[in-house]
Amino acid sequence: MGALTRVVSLAVLVAAWQAAAWEADSRLLPGPPAVLRFIAAEAARGDLFHNVGATLLRVAISFAAAMLLGVLLGVALGRSRRADLALDTPLLVLLNTPALVITVLAYVWVGLTETAAILAVVLNKLPNVAVIVREGARNLDPGLDEMARAYRFDRWTWTRDVLVPQLQPYVVAAARSGLSLAWKIVLVVELLGRPDGVGFAINYYFVQSTDVAAIIGYSLVFMAVMIGIDVLLLQRLEAHVRRWR
Repeated sequence: MGALTRVVSLAVLVAAWQAAAWEADSRLLPGPPAVLRFIAAEAARGDLFHNVGATLLRVAISFAAAMLLGVLLGVALGRSRRADLALDTPLLVLLNTPALVITVLAYVWVGLTETAAILAVVLNKLPNVAVIVREGARNLDPGLDEMARAYRFDRWTWTRDVLVPQLQPYVVAAARSGLSLAWKIVLVVELLGRPDGVGFAINYYFVQSTDVAAIIGYSLVFMAVMIGIDVLLLQRLEAHVRRWR
């Protein structure tokens, strides 16, 4: 029933899009057939796969780095009041700095390189992960900590059997919210200073010809890829870590 509802909702959205395109009768609002023709042509040339692949690689690298550093930082802040007091203000500053500012500064300081692009995405995503994981580290069950002390768990056993199981839902929540944030920032990074990728392609078609079909086409393809990753991987992972509930 849920799947049918989603299909009907999507069909209504596409029909409304087509109706609006007919009513506007303008190249600035192409209908679904025009966008699909562009996607097919871009795929036939190979440009679509190259640009989507480049963006996916940047998303994967920056996402993994931000998750690793964000989880470690979040655990440290949640378990140490001194660390939390020392780093809370810098974390808030980074959390509230616009992504565009961080991206431009990364390019200015590091140069128009792949390293600067990845760094910009990591710095934008890291505080989001750290804040979510910090809450999980603060809310660990004290009874389990008491049990660990009673049984004299070493650090590795405590981490594996006490810390990780309780943090899993928070880490998955940070991953789901962070993935949607990461790919949007990657597009901005590519638009400003990369020679390929979805952001680069959108900027190219905007500057060269204001080709709205191309802009919508690239956006839809990458959104579909990201939604697929969320539905097929992250949602299932979330259900797995919450199965005890």
